[in-house]
Amino acid sequence: MRFALGLIVGVLITIAAAYLRDAAQPTGAEARPMVNWDVVDHSVHDLSETVRDQWARLVGGVRRAEKNI
Repeated sequence: MRFALGLIVGVLITIAAAYLRDAAQPTGAEARPMVNWDVVDHSVHDLSETVRDQWARLVGGVRRAEKNI
């Protein structure tokens, strides 16, 4: 349990540090963000849709099986 909590906290700290670094950078021609946040947003959106669809499929299959009993 401690390992999982540490892993989650480490990921959150890493994302927060990358966001703060990008937010602190001045806007200009030479300033390059560490993370392309539009790509991250699109990836998270796709992942959440996939998880939602798989969950609905899993729960829907269980509910159909319960009706047949």
